[in-house]
Amino acid sequence: MPQLSGTELAKALEQLPNWRVEDGTLVREMVFGSFPDAIRFVQQLAAIAEEAQHHPDIDIRYTRVRLGLVTHDAGGITEKDAGLASKIDGLVRIR
Repeated sequence: MPQLSGTELAKALEQLPNWRVEDGTLVREMVFGSFPDAIRFVQQLAAIAEEAQHHPDIDIRYTRVRLGLVTHDAGGITEKDAGLASKIDGLVRIR
């Protein structure tokens, strides 16, 4: 899968306003009401990621969860990352 071009990435970010690019990775940070809430979110995310066979980098710091998406074998951000970011946004909305 090819990396998104600059134009394609800019268009994807228009649809993903809570995400940003940081060091070649699509990144989103979220804060939850409690540590158990953060862990429940990550557990739900794990099921979505496993189904997509695309797994984010996850950093949990108490109530703060930081996600990073990049397609390592493509060497950058691809449609696979943008698609999973959109699914993650859907998960956050239904919580």
